[in-house]
Amino acid sequence: VFEELEAPLDPLLNRNTYVQGGVEYISLGENVIALSPKFRLYLTSSLRNPHYLPEVYNKVTVINFALTIQGLEDQLLGIVVAKERPDLQELRQSLILQGAKNVAMLKDVEDKILKTLSECKGDILEDESAIKILDDSKRISSDIVKKQEDSREIEQKIEAFRQSYRPVAVHSSTLYYCITELPNVDPMYQFSLAWFVNLYVYSIENANRTKELYRRLKYLMDAVTLNLYNNVCRSLFEKDKLLFSFILTTKIMISCNQIDQQEFKYLLSGGEKADIKLPNPDESWITAKLWEDVCRLEQLPDFAGFVESFAANQAQWRAYYDAEEPQLIKLPAPWDEKTNRFEKLIVLKTVRPDKFVLAITEFVASKMGPPYVAPPPFDISRSFEDSNCLTPLIFILSPGADPMNALLLYAEKMGFDETFQSISLGQGQGPIAQRIIERAQDEGSWVCLQNCHLAASWMPTLEYLWENMDHYNTTTSFRLWLTSYPSEQFPASILQNGIKMTNEPPTGLQQNLLRSYHSEPMNDDTFYTGCPGKDRAFSKLLFGVCFFHAVVQERRKFGPLGWNISYGFNESDFQISVLQLQLFINQYEEIPYEAITYLTGECNYGGRVTDAWDRRAIVTILEDYVNDKVVSDPNYRLSALGDCYGIPLRNEHREYLSHIANNIPNFPSPLVYGLHPNAGITRDLTASRILIDSMILTQGGTSGGSDTEVEKQVLVTVDEIYALLPNDFNIDAAKRRYPVDYSESMNTVLVQEMERFNALLGEIRSSCVNLKKGIAGLIALTPQLEAVFMAIQHRRIPASWMKKSYPSLKPVGAYVVDFRERLNFLDRWYNEGKPNVFWLSGFYFTQAFLTAAMQNYARRHRIPIDMLTYDFNVLKLQSTNQTPEDGVYVNGLFLEGARWDVAKSCLDEQLPKMLVDTMPIIHMFVSVRN
Repeated sequence: VFEELEAPLDPLLNRNTYVQGGVEYISLGENVIALSPKFRLYLTSSLRNPHYLPEVYNKVTVINFALTIQGLEDQLLGIVVAKERPDLQELRQSLILQGAKNVAMLKDVEDKILKTLSECKGDILEDESAIKILDDSKRISSDIVKKQEDSREIEQKIEAFRQSYRPVAVHSSTLYYCITELPNVDPMYQFSLAWFVNLYVYSIENANRTKELYRRLKYLMDAVTLNLYNNVCRSLFEKDKLLFSFILTTKIMISCNQIDQQEFKYLLSGGEKADIKLPNPDESWITAKLWEDVCRLEQLPDFAGFVESFAANQAQWRAYYDAEEPQLIKLPAPWDEKTNRFEKLIVLKTVRPDKFVLAITEFVASKMGPPYVAPPPFDISRSFEDSNCLTPLIFILSPGADPMNALLLYAEKMGFDETFQSISLGQGQGPIAQRIIERAQDEGSWVCLQNCHLAASWMPTLEYLWENMDHYNTTTSFRLWLTSYPSEQFPASILQNGIKMTNEPPTGLQQNLLRSYHSEPMNDDTFYTGCPGKDRAFSKLLFGVCFFHAVVQERRKFGPLGWNISYGFNESDFQISVLQLQLFINQYEEIPYEAITYLTGECNYGGRVTDAWDRRAIVTILEDYVNDKVVSDPNYRLSALGDCYGIPLRNEHREYLSHIANNIPNFPSPLVYGLHPNAGITRDLTASRILIDSMILTQGGTSGGSDTEVEKQVLVTVDEIYALLPNDFNIDAAKRRYPVDYSESMNTVLVQEMERFNALLGEIRSSCVNLKKGIAGLIALTPQLEAVFMAIQHRRIPASWMKKSYPSLKPVGAYVVDFRERLNFLDRWYNEGKPNVFWLSGFYFTQAFLTAAMQNYARRHRIPIDMLTYDFNVLKLQSTNQTPEDGVYVNGLFLEGARWDVAKSCLDEQLPKMLVDTMPIIHMFVSVRN
């Protein structure tokens, strides 16, 4: 069952029965059924964390059968002991059975003695049969007690041996709980306990052996950890592989008391509100946020005195701040010696958050070893070897990834290409897919159901078909392959018991190029040498197209700085482009560069591009890599950053592979992609934020400290938020003071903004009040209140607030301060009149304000509003007391990816590490559309 029980069950659950002729009856639908007094109804749910409404608890008894940590440890301990010393495990089992048998025999002896005493008529000392029974009972009892004592000694020895393997069980249970919360990151990341136990047994059987117990324990723990990492990683997207490594590392270190819980929570949430005792010592490089974060660090006991030390050693900290690779250098004295590796992570996240992901990579490698930052490559054959006819194989799709080519090639390799069947699911395809599966089960062929996410309504049928497969009705060679984008509707049981795989485009320039040269058709010698007499031109232009493909893929990682819209460029775009390149080179005497760039840039790749600026950019980028100089100039560079971006002089396939592997960096400067170096900082900051947000999702409950401590911390934050909330705006008074006016549309804007902010204010206030009541136990802690609790605990904005809020990425404390500033802006407008300069980004609904300003102009000059447009004039002022005759003055706008040169009144390149530039006041004035 799910969180809501089906309505047809209500008569049973509510005991809606009646008695007729001494028999109890119940109505179920249209049927009347006699109810047996022995009838019992049991309902089960496989939901990981169900939230049932109070009425459900009134109808049924809810019992939590979730596995406990201690229960899992004991189960895993029994498995490892049984594998290491099966004789001892068998002996232990026999002793348990013998103990139970002895207890039963002692009970029989006691019963026999009591019966003899009760049946004896006269003097028991004269009853020889009674005395004999008592003597026999005494002898039997003594024998049993002796056996029990012997058994206890053996059991103690066995238990001592079992406990020597307890570290393996504790370690492995810690590992299991590393994967239980992964579905919070992506619904496809689900693994069952049975799957984990099978992996655990496999690891025990294949771990290195030795007679030394300490080394054997280490081999076992290392084997379980590495096998879990490798098997889970093939199911994860690239962005989540380092996340999983970090989860493994921190969970293991926390279980070994190597990480302080308070510090771990601080790394994730950033601590409480900073107590700024000293002023910012140098605003030229220490931003307000950086100084606030530095001051917040002193909340941790091990960082007492950090603020004073930071202020007194600015030169050393400035060098650390400006370093290219701060994660590899020492902290300024004395903090390098005073902090451990994890605390150094906290410092780096505070001072250089853009390098946090790289620092985590170094941290994991130092604690766990290099294999944990080098996930295994996609290997379809390994996944197939781990499967059987009852194990579905699931490809989790991502933009730009299409596993069908790899699957078709593997089917051909395994001899299933002629019987392989594939169907793309969608409307009306379910029954066809069912027939194909049933036939393939019988014939032992392979079936691939593509795009399962498009057939959500048919997924229960797929789950039913899979659950009814067994070794009796399924041929051993049968395989069920599935492809799907992440979907909440995908059956959990199939995910938990299937083998999941991802096959994303590789990360990094070098890896992208290598993949292109190793994939179809580039790895086909017939294709690569398919331009006789023009090999040099073909190989060089091929390299240019490969470089172009890698660049457009990598630019996606820079967000809107790379492309205004994220496009799913994939291998098919690349393959058709290189095939056309070969065709044009062979077909024409002179290479038609214009036709090649048009087809590749405008059609093959540009066909996906919907933004005009992106289309212009993609064609311009391609022209740098596909032109006459690429062929004719031996010194031509695909990037001006160095000789490593040159083109090999020889034409052989292996020569290009060698050049890529030995010369091309995997993570070059953003300049290689045509972006400013600051774009790399933006990309890295985004990656750091995503990793931290995902890490928080995997914490499940609290991320450090007892429940009571966490509740106290949340209550303090809630009280601080509540104290900042003003009273609601008086809408009636606002309407009287600023009535609807034909000549002044801003009156309506003010009232509407007040109404919108009142709704958000009411949501925040009510959730704070109800959360305090819920923690105190005065009301039920609903799933919505739990979500608010978790969000505030991790300094995030609750989702229920965001539904009624303006967009914001701030932490909850800064969000509430910003919210209060917006309310103050409207309050000043109400009390002091229309402002001279409008805070444009302070509006809830900016479009209404812009329309009102245009409407005022249209009504004043009697011009239809659809004939008007906005023009802009950037002033050289940060504040003014004047009001423009036409249009409005606005502030609160920022530039990202560029800066405004006030002296020259024009756009200019960013300054290093200055990601955002504040715009001066802008005069937005209305003009007639040309």
